Amino acid sequence: MTTLQTSTRLQGKKIAILATDGFEQSELLSPRDALLNAGAEIEVVSIKEGQITGWDEDKWGDKVSVDKLVTNVSANDYDALMLPGGLFNPDSLRQDKHAKAFIDGFFGAEKNKPVAAICHAPWLLAEINKLRDRTVTSFPSIKSDLINAGANWVDKEVSVDQGLVTSRSPADLEAFNAKFIEEILEGKHQAH
Repeated sequence: MTTLQTSTRLQGKKIAILATDGFEQSELLSPRDALLNAGAEIEVVSIKEGQITGWDEDKWGDKVSVDKLVTNVSANDYDALMLPGGLFNPDSLRQDKHAKAFIDGFFGAEKNKPVAAICHAPWLLAEINKLRDRTVTSFPSIKSDLINAGANWVDKEVSVDQGLVTSRSPADLEAFNAKFIEEILEGKHQAH
């Protein structure tokens, strides 16, 4: 893999990162930096205002500023969606009706857009029934949840299924970031 250099490949593309307290720190910061380095505009969207606090391996980590509340945005405002993992973050978001509706807006007959979910984040896609007959990967502990939601689960660093990019853990971030950028550039759409 080559490291991404600052470029304008994603200039004009606006990407939402949906997260709340307890996001796995590297799984938000690394994709955000890769997208910014590729020229994208990034907005951190959350269910709470101000700042959200990351989880850094085994302790609370850095704070990240929230740009928009999920109640004030729509999938129509963005070209793609990135969902960082962590244990607490997706568990909180999957209980919020506005977060679920926002994610759901990236899927559909007319406005299919690239969506990237890493680690525990595919829980959110299972919650809104977007994994049926999709090939995905995730953190191994939620494998059964995803299979029960109809997914074809695979154990590899990154899986791409018609614009849906998934990875297992922070160890896969380089491949995850590269594939997500590629999907945004190609504008691949989900068939579901």
